[in-house]
Amino acid sequence: MRLIVRHRNRLPRAQWMIYKQSNLGCHRANHMTDPAGTPEGPDTQTPAIADSTGNWVDTHAPGWAQPYLRLSRMDRPIGTWLLFLPCMWGLFLAILATNRTGVHDLWTIAGCGVGALLMRGAGCTWNDISDRNFDGAVARTRSRPIPAGDVTVRSAVIWMGIQCLLAFAILLSFYPAAIWLGILALAPVALYPFAKRFTWWPQVFLGLAFNWGALLGWAAHTNGLTMAPVVLYIAGITWTLFYDTIYAHQDVEDDALIGVKSTARLFGDASPRWLWGFAILATLLMIAALVPVGGGTFWSLATGLGFFGHMAWQMTRLNINDSDRCMELFRSNRDAGLIAAGFLLLLAFL
Repeated sequence: MRLIVRHRNRLPRAQWMIYKQSNLGCHRANHMTDPAGTPEGPDTQTPAIADSTGNWVDTHAPGWAQPYLRLSRMDRPIGTWLLFLPCMWGLFLAILATNRTGVHDLWTIAGCGVGALLMRGAGCTWNDISDRNFDGAVARTRSRPIPAGDVTVRSAVIWMGIQCLLAFAILLSFYPAAIWLGILALAPVALYPFAKRFTWWPQVFLGLAFNWGALLGWAAHTNGLTMAPVVLYIAGITWTLFYDTIYAHQDVEDDALIGVKSTARLFGDASPRWLWGFAILATLLMIAALVPVGGGTFWSLATGLGFFGHMAWQMTRLNINDSDRCMELFRSNRDAGLIAAGFLLLLAFL
């Protein structure tokens, strides 16, 4: 049992105290690695992350590579999907608006896919470097490579740099407007890990970073920006508020103890009402982005309702006090994004 002191505004106050974790299975396992995080041999298998087991990194990756792949969340592809799908939204919306397509668009799809994998990996590495002390205090994250001692901070910085350089090489193949947008995207990525320390709305900063692809995908096709991709970008940010609030409900008790802010803590038991609001607003914004560029009222509504339908289904299953259910629903947002992308692709080539 945890006792959490509350302020007058009913928000939990950070309490630094010793407490007993009831789920002993979540504590960090003993790691057979040296202080520098170097495996003992080429076949050494490092312990799995507490909230990610049975994936290809655990079963197929060589032991020396596992900590770095886990730093990049290669064992959990949902984040790459959530970064990649707004790129496709922006690209397909641009194709719809210009009524033209070409071989370059195929390369944009491939480049955005690989770029999303690399930049999500770099962003997660930066997040783990910045949050290494917080992660060590939370049961679900204390087995991540840096707090567990599998990777040194220096090695993590080098690994982050390698991923950024590879992503930048891909970015250079795009139009100038997309290149500059890709460079500017580093600002919200760099800021996000610190947002939870000064605002109750860190999910907004995550949305700014994760949905930048809506702008970049449009610019990769048109070499410019208009209002339509900006509205789509805001729709994506609102969607992120929806799914990442669900995700954050896994950690509300630990976050309260160590002083980390989130919309899940801010909303508390009122979260379902806020989530319905985010789902409706994201849908309306997506429709508003579609209609002016030639989506037509019927197909724009169909796209929005398909997107909303999946979020509504999630709400029928949501239990904010069930961590496993929150993780399951968070991951299902790949399908919500794919529904929107599928409709946009259909509209682009009708």
